[in-house]
Amino acid sequence: MKTTRAKVRFASVAGVAVIGLVLTGCSSGSSASNDAQNGQDSRGPITYVQGKDNSNVVRPLIAKWNKAHKDEKVTFKEQSDQADQQHDDLVQHFQAKDANYDVVDVDVVWTAEFAAKSWLVPLTGKMKIDTSKLLPATVKTATYNNTLYAAPQTSDGALLYYRKDLVKTPPTTWADMMKDCDIAKQAGIGCYAGQFAKYEGLTVNASEAINGSGGSVLNKGGTPDVDTSDAKAGLQNLVDAFKDGNIPAEAITYQEEQGRTAFEAGKLLFLRNWPYVYSLAKTDGSSKVKDTFGIAPIPGKDGTGASTLGGHNAAISVYSKHKATAHDFLEYLESNETQKFFATQGSLAPVVGDLYTDSELTAKLPYLPTLLKSIESAEPRPVTPFYPAVTKAVQDNTYAALKGSKSVDEALKDMQAALKTATSSGS
Repeated sequence: MKTTRAKVRFASVAGVAVIGLVLTGCSSGSSASNDAQNGQDSRGPITYVQGKDNSNVVRPLIAKWNKAHKDEKVTFKEQSDQADQQHDDLVQHFQAKDANYDVVDVDVVWTAEFAAKSWLVPLTGKMKIDTSKLLPATVKTATYNNTLYAAPQTSDGALLYYRKDLVKTPPTTWADMMKDCDIAKQAGIGCYAGQFAKYEGLTVNASEAINGSGGSVLNKGGTPDVDTSDAKAGLQNLVDAFKDGNIPAEAITYQEEQGRTAFEAGKLLFLRNWPYVYSLAKTDGSSKVKDTFGIAPIPGKDGTGASTLGGHNAAISVYSKHKATAHDFLEYLESNETQKFFATQGSLAPVVGDLYTDSELTAKLPYLPTLLKSIESAEPRPVTPFYPAVTKAVQDNTYAALKGSKSVDEALKDMQAALKTATSSGS
């Protein structure tokens, strides 16, 4: 999936690069169940763990909570802004059974992995939360084996940022966007960029290219499915755009922030990125496009593309000693008031469906209806406890194709083989 909390949404949506941490076995049933049950009635101080809070979203929320909960104060443990480091840190503390990591912020693709390891408290019984007001897609990201293991906290969908002073009508298909690249050349700027460095963002962009062309990384049954003509068409689009310069050569190094700064500097006609860019492009003193950019859904083969569903969930560690307080803190994060603050302070996508038509919010954040369309048409990354190996297979082979060290056919054949190995691993 930045990623300000907004800036760490990409570390957002940004995901799991620590491949050495592939699952090595599940916790024993009885001990895991005991850990999950212990402390469910206990209240007291807790610690909330999340990536870097550059947008100053988390601190004000915790300060407000602490003012109202003198005996159940929350301490903020701030991680780095790198998703792989965040994931590694959580794994290390879970393995150490650290009781000081009470509530943890997890990328949507980590939920299944951590749940399979019995590190997260199932949100059932006393720990149950109300999901009726939440977007169904966000609830799915927090569910593993038909059990809710986390509270959807923020969602994410891709947006196409474009220079409305140069392009009056945003492109609705990939082919139309590539035609508009002539406008970029005439203006002496780059045409299109996404996230193409070899990290989680590349998995996201490759998945969108493949899904947007009618293909898939894994089919609905969880079987690798990239060695197809549709998947080839999607990856070929990216490779060809690099070859002909429609994607600038330097974009091979881009993560979310590099693309954002290039767009804000007026160096790009189109940028695929997350909602957090909106507020920064509007308010950064260095932004040259404050009044000249628009937003649209990402383009696909025949119309709106298939965004990768991003976002973060909040989960309770089974090792927390004060799970009752942790549960209430989850509900606090999901409250309408908190969700509005996420949106206005950090341009983070709410998980509460009604907020996308809230007149106060849409007046401040006019992209919300477009974002909702993106989220509703989004495709999730594979829900699998072996996600680290899956994303490595996608990243390694996509990057090789973009660099030209493998043909598209070779890249997809190798990707298919690596995905089969990853998804056939025993738990």
